Amino acid sequence: MPQELRHDVIQKIKDQKIEFIHLWFTDVLGFLKSFTMDVEELESAMIEGMGFDGSSIQGFARIEESDMIAYPDPITLKILPWRTGGQLMATMFCDIVRPDGTPYEADPRYVLKRQLERAAKLGFTFYVGPELEYYYFKDDKGTEVLDQGTYFDQTTRDLAVDLRKDTVRALKRFGIHVEYSHHEVGPSQHEIDLRYAEALQMADNVMTYRVVVKEVAQQNGVYASFMPKPMFGEAGSGMHVHQSLFKDGRNAFYDASDPFHLSATAKSYIAGILAHARETCLVTNQWVNSYKRLVSGYEAPVYICWAHRNRSALVRVPMYKPGKENATRVELRSPDPACNPYLAFAVMLAAGLDGIEKGLTLPADVTDDVYEMSQAERDAYGIGVLPGDLDEAIVEMEKSELVREALGDQVFEYILRNKKAEWINYHTRVTPYELEAYLPLL
Repeated sequence: MPQELRHDVIQKIKDQKIEFIHLWFTDVLGFLKSFTMDVEELESAMIEGMGFDGSSIQGFARIEESDMIAYPDPITLKILPWRTGGQLMATMFCDIVRPDGTPYEADPRYVLKRQLERAAKLGFTFYVGPELEYYYFKDDKGTEVLDQGTYFDQTTRDLAVDLRKDTVRALKRFGIHVEYSHHEVGPSQHEIDLRYAEALQMADNVMTYRVVVKEVAQQNGVYASFMPKPMFGEAGSGMHVHQSLFKDGRNAFYDASDPFHLSATAKSYIAGILAHARETCLVTNQWVNSYKRLVSGYEAPVYICWAHRNRSALVRVPMYKPGKENATRVELRSPDPACNPYLAFAVMLAAGLDGIEKGLTLPADVTDDVYEMSQAERDAYGIGVLPGDLDEAIVEMEKSELVREALGDQVFEYILRNKKAEWINYHTRVTPYELEAYLPLL
């Protein structure tokens, strides 16, 4: 790390009279971890790192190899947009390494970096722009909503709308560029869209976004949830991910000579996403509850196909706008906001690059509503379907060499163990629905 960069970071923190810094990193399941240090220790931490017990972190080291070191990444320095005890505080994301200085393969940030390096060897830079949806509830004990608005509603002033605006302001103070925000389909459901950025920066931003949304809600006495399907009969929360590859400063997905302005690179990338959609689903939709959202007939896509305007397709290609070639992109609509963004972006990129490297052929786009097709019609189009539950997703990922390579053996095996345990825990429980439906009859 250049000495000048270290000094710039320390000076900026001292100029703001910041006393403490939160050092952030992420476990394999996507939960943010943090420890706090005094500003006087920061320079030493950036040179030598901060040691911690990795055996206590989900998916990290076994007990016999538990010593881990967190190195703050000075490029990620942010000043918290709220005060703690009247004092400003700063945050920095960390890279996790072994005591010998080698990268730790179970660090989700490193998993994504490996795939970004793979793309860079092909000359590509990977950009993503996620749309994260979430709900506001009165508290974390139930699903009492704050408003009854629907998609794009301009409701009268209420707490939910003001919360969203306060969150956007906080994100901007955090240095995170927000494109726009709006009310979503469900009551008290909202969406804030982040402007596209390089994938590692965006994964950091997604982690920060989730903290900010929840923090602003908590400060106002309510609860924000990124649970994929918190209420029966209402819309689930997704994280549509817009993605593109740039090469030599130009969008590699754009081709002026193509009728739809899609390059051969873009078409093979989409073909790779579709080809590996079932096996990557456990990473992009990692919870039992994720598959309550991925149900046919709702807005969440379950059928493996692509289209230009058809939002029932798994992958959508937004229509080209003249003079906006850098905005050419593909949108994967299945992920949800409760995933680990580092791992999710990594497997998306791995699937797309596999399509490019193998020159996979993109099937015809689908113009009809896939939900209205019969099974015979879908079969005729060659349209597959995403896993129907967590167990099916586990089976698909377990046999995937692509996902194993993308995640690395340790993360791959940990996710499988963890998700098998989650499925057994869920599958063996008797639900309130079963008691209500069957106890009076049987």
